[in-house]
Formats: sequence, C-alpha cells, structure tokens
Amino acid sequence: MRYPLLLALAIGPLAVTSCEAADTKGAGGNPVVVVQTSMGTIKIELAQDKAPVTVKNFLGYVDDKFYDGTIFHRVIPGFMIQGGGFQPGMKEKETKAEIKNESANGLSNARGTIAMARKRDPDSASAQFYINLADNSRGLDPHGAQPGYTVFGKVIEGMDVVDKIAGVGTGRRGPYDDVPADDVTIKSIRRAEK
Repeated sequence: MRYPLLLALAIGPLAVTSCEAADTKGAGGNPVVVVQTSMGTIKIELAQDKAPVTVKNFLGYVDDKFYDGTIFHRVIPGFMIQGGGFQPGMKEKETKAEIKNESANGLSNARGTIAMARKRDPDSASAQFYINLADNSRGLDPHGAQPGYTVFGKVIEGMDVVDKIAGVGTGRRGPYDDVPADDVTIKSIRRAEK
C-alpha cells in the first residue's frame, strides 16, 4: 500500500486561502499548472522558489503526461484529497526515482496547499500528491527533528472543486480505505499556457 503515512489526522481550523487569479506565472515567477478533473478545474501555483527539487519532479511527471487518466484515490473529508498514483480500478502506476524531502522549506500544510505523499522514509515521495482541506500543520509539518510532508504549492483557483471532490462518497476497495465510490478522474495536468 503506497498511501502516505499521514502521521496524524490532526485537523485545525478551516482557514480559507486566497484564490487570486494567475496566468502562467504566479508570485515571484513561479510556474502555474491547470488540473482538469472530472469534477472541474483546479489551478495551482507551484513554489519553485521554496521546493525546487519537488517542483522539478512534479513538472517532470506533468510534462510526461503521467497524471492523465489517474484518479483521486483517497478522500478524507476535513483532511485531504490524494491522487497521482493510481488508475481506475486501483491499478498503481510505475513511478520514477524517489526524491529528497524538502518539508523544512517554511511552507505549511494549510488549507488549499498541495504537498507530496510519501511512505515512512522522509525521502520516499515520487508522484503522489495531496491537497489539504484544512490546516493540517500540527500533524504534517516538520516538528523538531521529525520531518514533515513537503508542501510545494497552493490552489489559486478552484478550491470549490477541491471541496466538491471532498464530498464524494467513499469506502473500502480491496486493501484500500477512503476510496471514492465513483472514480474522480484527473483528466490532465498541464503547465498554464503562455
């Protein structure tokens, strides 16, 4: 099972993040991607300035069209939605090499941020990501010597779509919990057009 070991289901207040409009570049020239899902469109600004290794890895998958046809395979209301690693039928996709953890970059697992899923080893993230539905800093950010989960961007448009995905019915499928009863498909993720 390659779900992230999400340390704790610590859920804080639902602080809404800003959703200002952006074209191809966000603040400080950071890249923006457009996520087309079966439930609507989400636009995400990537924090290349704070998480360069993670953003380079993510954009590599984007440019390879790896995410096309994958699903949001784990949905926990009030916590997060996770995708990027499974096709319909819970068929896991082969990924590239795992990357270095950049969770000490000053970014927090706040509502509307995107972060990398990983296994117990901090340096085990590959393709799977999640979007925080709440302020999950207490359970998912680094604390002392304990590494956290690398935040590498934020939703700048389409948080209503994220919340709609969070409302789907879920259940158990094989060994996996919290799987949407009906597939929520990631049709594509592309860099925003210039």
